[in-house]
Amino acid sequence: MTARLPMSDSARESIYEAIASIRLIDPHTHINPHAAGSTTLADLLGYHYYTELAHSAGMPKDQIEEPGIQPRELVRRLVENLSPLENTAQYRWLVEICRMFFGFDGDRIDASNWESLYETAESQMASAEWAQIVLDQSNVEAVFLTNDFDDDLAGFDTDTYIPCLRTDDLVFHLAKPEVRQRLAGCSGIELDGSLSSLRASLRQRFEHFVGRGARACAISLPPSFEPTRVSDGRASTALDQVLKRGLLADDAHKQSLSRRIFWTLAELCDEFGLPFDLMIGVNRGVYAGGVYQGQDLYDSRVSLIQYRELFNAFPGVKFPISVLASVTNQELVSYAWIFPNVITNGHWWYSNTPSFIARDTAARLEAVPQTKQIGYYSDAYKLEFVWPKFDMYRNVLSDILADHFVHKCGWSEERAIELGRRVLRDNVDEIFPRRTTASTTDPDEPTASAVRVDPLADTWADDSAAGLDDEPGSETVAMDWGSKAAAAAAAAAAAAVGMGLGMAKPDSDELDDLEEVDESEEVDDGEPFDSNPVETLFEEKDSFDTVAIGDADQTDDDLFEVPESIGEDPASDDLPDRPTLVESDSGDDSVAITDVNDTIRITDDDDDDGLGSVVAFIDEDDVSEDEADQNATVVIVSDSDDEEATLDPSPSEDEIQLVEVADVELSGAGPSRAAIDSDAIKDELDTEPLDLGNMFGDDDDSGDENNGDDPAPKIQMLRSEDSFEPDEDSLQLTPDPTTGELTFQVGDDDDDELSLEPESPVRVQPNAPSPANEDLEITLEIPADDEEFEGFTASDDDSDD
Repeated sequence: MTARLPMSDSARESIYEAIASIRLIDPHTHINPHAAGSTTLADLLGYHYYTELAHSAGMPKDQIEEPGIQPRELVRRLVENLSPLENTAQYRWLVEICRMFFGFDGDRIDASNWESLYETAESQMASAEWAQIVLDQSNVEAVFLTNDFDDDLAGFDTDTYIPCLRTDDLVFHLAKPEVRQRLAGCSGIELDGSLSSLRASLRQRFEHFVGRGARACAISLPPSFEPTRVSDGRASTALDQVLKRGLLADDAHKQSLSRRIFWTLAELCDEFGLPFDLMIGVNRGVYAGGVYQGQDLYDSRVSLIQYRELFNAFPGVKFPISVLASVTNQELVSYAWIFPNVITNGHWWYSNTPSFIARDTAARLEAVPQTKQIGYYSDAYKLEFVWPKFDMYRNVLSDILADHFVHKCGWSEERAIELGRRVLRDNVDEIFPRRTTASTTDPDEPTASAVRVDPLADTWADDSAAGLDDEPGSETVAMDWGSKAAAAAAAAAAAAVGMGLGMAKPDSDELDDLEEVDESEEVDDGEPFDSNPVETLFEEKDSFDTVAIGDADQTDDDLFEVPESIGEDPASDDLPDRPTLVESDSGDDSVAITDVNDTIRITDDDDDDGLGSVVAFIDEDDVSEDEADQNATVVIVSDSDDEEATLDPSPSEDEIQLVEVADVELSGAGPSRAAIDSDAIKDELDTEPLDLGNMFGDDDDSGDENNGDDPAPKIQMLRSEDSFEPDEDSLQLTPDPTTGELTFQVGDDDDDELSLEPESPVRVQPNAPSPANEDLEITLEIPADDEEFEGFTASDDDSDD
């Protein structure tokens, strides 16, 4: 009689078998596509998990990293130190690899069996098809790579080994001369100190990677990093200092440049439609004496609040987030709960053990939308590790699906399996969509560039699908903004403004006038195609309110007098490749376009949507016949009188020189006032010093009206019934706030009496007036029973009593 499993166990087994049959795409590895599989057991035991654990358990570092050590000897040494590791998840990975691929039937690798295992593994790994054998037995369709920014991405199948642009060196190590040399060498663009050259070199790397099938950009970030915008002026200064001083540049300059480069990468991810993988929280080199890749640790002080500006600024960029430690998982769950563009991504490094995976996975499945979770990635350096790592996750996931969703929530097994499929495979396909580009197994084979069909959609097409890449030698009708076809299309787009969802298009006569152009001269295959360029112009040039479609021979200055915009994104300066329709919320009234050569002005409707509602035509009589035959252009101008709206608030020195003004002028909305003339101020100054005379009366000649040749009158103290006896405070001089002259303090109290407090009332009364040069007698009335004032006398002489 067969024993029956409890319901939860039975459900678990069914769910595990179902999700184990799913053919996987591993969304993050460090595999070298030119040597994806191992060649000996040393490649497996050399994985940093085993070397760092063995070293932690007492194996000396020099025994692991001895120069010139042979693979067989390294395996012997490590096997002798594996015993303390037998309790770990990493040890189970090793045993399962040996069982899966080499027929090993034991549960422990030790001195009694390692040599035969070594020889069996070496024999099987020698097969030329070994990498594909491992992929097939692991039920893995493809793996994502981690490619340096200067990788040529040649010589491997990018459908199986999917490129991913890793940007750590660009963001954090551009101060190193070798990194700048690598960037210049691969992009063909030298950094000349301008931000435009930096952006152009970064953009070229995106074109290179996307054109060869890359599906993501990625970076590992320290706990202290906080991505924020950096102004052009500050970034220019930082770049200049880094280029001049390299690693000796101040940390403040290097940090500002890092943040600017990171922000530019996010902009390029937005432009090219790439997800931006962020792996947050690693502190490098914490254990300086550790083995290779065994020196870094997590820092629980990291917080995703540091990334709030980034997540808010790029709502169209998907950010798969990996956190280094499980302690940060709850914060990640909350951010994925709230931000539509934040996605939970795998279980990284120190959180990649079954207990942490179980806790973190359960929390995510209970709180985060199922479409925003990437269940797992292997982070493997060799293909053999993909299977045991994913199987560890599948076992944990099966437990959660069976126990929580089937047993507690009452889900059917089929429904639970669909959830497992969603987080294991479906989300990878949707979050990292495959671009329809040719595989780059041959570096010399021309490939179609991936172009984005819709900036807000996950649909991509190659140039041939977009009608831009016909057979060599053929000619194609190109919608060139410098041709009459562009004028017709632009007019149609302008007419659509104010018509809601309506559209206008050129008639057949206008289409007959379309010129044929050679695609080799007119079409840039490397430029992503924007299906909505007119709307994009409004979005990117948000300081502009008006679009004018005018004659090609008329320059901007001929049509409107506006200052040249500085500090604009170089990528947004060029007009888009194709026209399209725009939508407006301004009403349903349509505007008829009678001639494609008409000049059209679209004015702002002041509803902050960047679209116009008023379309004005310039009289045809004002346009000569010759001018009407010229190609049309689109000119973006501002209908605002505020020039400051188009200026960078922190322009760089190059930008200031570009404006060709002598200096920076400050202007404000307040009333104007005359400029202060320093010469006029000097003329008003009194060079004669103020003679205050003898204020204290201690000079024998103080009573004279005039002393010798001194022309200045003496200041005498007045003596009368209303006179006062100055005390120390009243003799303090204070500057007049208006003139700067020194004056005496004037009190508001008219009472001449001086009170000494707090306890007994002591009254001081001046006697009758006396000559200024005689002693002044003061009578103190002190109660007889107050011993505190015994022996007290007062006079106005200079004695210390």
